[in-house]
Amino acid sequence: MTGAGLTGKRVAVAGAGVSGLAVATALLDVDARVLVVDRNDGERQQAVAEQLAAAGAQVRLGDDMTPVDADVVVAAPGMRLDHPLFVAARADGIEVIGEPELAWRLRPEGAAPWVGVTGTNGKTTTVGMLAGILRTAGRRSVAAGNVGLPLVEAVRTVPAYDVLAVEMSSQQLAWSPSPRFVASAVLNIAADHLDWHDTMAAYADAKFHIWADAIAVGNADDELVAARLPSGGRTFSLTSATADYAVIDGLLTETTSGLALVSADELQVTGPHNVANALAAAALARAVDVGADAVAAGLRGYAPGAHRNVLVATVDGVGYVDDSKATNPHAADASLSAYPHVVWLAGGLLKGADVEQLVATHSARLRAVVLFGRDRAQIADALARHAPDVPVVDLSATDTGVMESAVRAASELARPGDTVLLAPTAASWDIFRDYAQRGDLFAAAVQLIAEPR
Repeated sequence: MTGAGLTGKRVAVAGAGVSGLAVATALLDVDARVLVVDRNDGERQQAVAEQLAAAGAQVRLGDDMTPVDADVVVAAPGMRLDHPLFVAARADGIEVIGEPELAWRLRPEGAAPWVGVTGTNGKTTTVGMLAGILRTAGRRSVAAGNVGLPLVEAVRTVPAYDVLAVEMSSQQLAWSPSPRFVASAVLNIAADHLDWHDTMAAYADAKFHIWADAIAVGNADDELVAARLPSGGRTFSLTSATADYAVIDGLLTETTSGLALVSADELQVTGPHNVANALAAAALARAVDVGADAVAAGLRGYAPGAHRNVLVATVDGVGYVDDSKATNPHAADASLSAYPHVVWLAGGLLKGADVEQLVATHSARLRAVVLFGRDRAQIADALARHAPDVPVVDLSATDTGVMESAVRAASELARPGDTVLLAPTAASWDIFRDYAQRGDLFAAAVQLIAEPR
């Protein structure tokens, strides 16, 4: 079904958020008959509803979202496969797709190719690096998909992009069977979103779908990724000089050609995980024929986004670091590894993830822990088993003011030389609008600590 094929079709859009607004707008532009449904009827949803109703969509807020009379249903990224809306739709023979699938079908003739990135962690950084490299090489490009510009907007942008750097989440991949990438990378696979996929196997299978028909790039240091990498795939590694892209004498190197691309010390991001991200971005860029000089310049010029291991302030010898983007144990592991003595701020929605190994691995570096959020008890239990002597502050408040309390508690526990680290290990939605709001409130609370000094 092409964009023209959607003209006159009845399309139900699940969710009146950012993605839902972009999807509904794109569908209205091709003269589809659009119904937007959302169980929530808050201020944001009401604003979107007014905008879409004025453009010609039907909008239904505040009910159970079922039933719908439609030819196609477009799912919001975070909604489960077994949501009653989708179960009912499939039972009635209605196709259910995701926003990337819709974008793929809306592409005009001669549309820009997609270069894809997925993985449990590092997607946004790698896509940002890749987009920067592509632009440095003179190609009109943008980060799109799970970060940046919605794909339904990116494929319809005029003038058209030359190539899209596309971040894909596991949910988006599960909802979108058709997109094909000219090159794609799987950065790593660790337990995450198991409340959505139910099993680790289903989660991993969704991730690996990104390699279909693509030049496959995979992390040789990740056992699951290495085992599934297709024959002829390209590897990157922090530990093996035999990978296609590796670190040799401190230089990110394309080993197949012997080209030294850039020194790890020249990157503006810190931590081994970000060096791995840079290797993946380099491999993808080279797969679409970007020159080595542009790869090097693009990587040197990339600056990290907000809420990704950012030093907010140093107060009385204590560093306060915002890594609110660390929304699962795999990301928190990389964050905690960067600092020798940590007062750790953690908690939120664990999404079915196990924190046992994380706490056991980093117990020796923990000066103290401040917990908040719905699933904080699971982290507390792991701390009791693996770090029983570490002081723990348990905050039960369920409003956003809990962040100010958490930072004040951490400041009283920290000593000069320590790092107060917001690496929540969990999603934010139980208390905060998103990880960005959580990080912003952390930074604001740190400024309150710093001002009297």
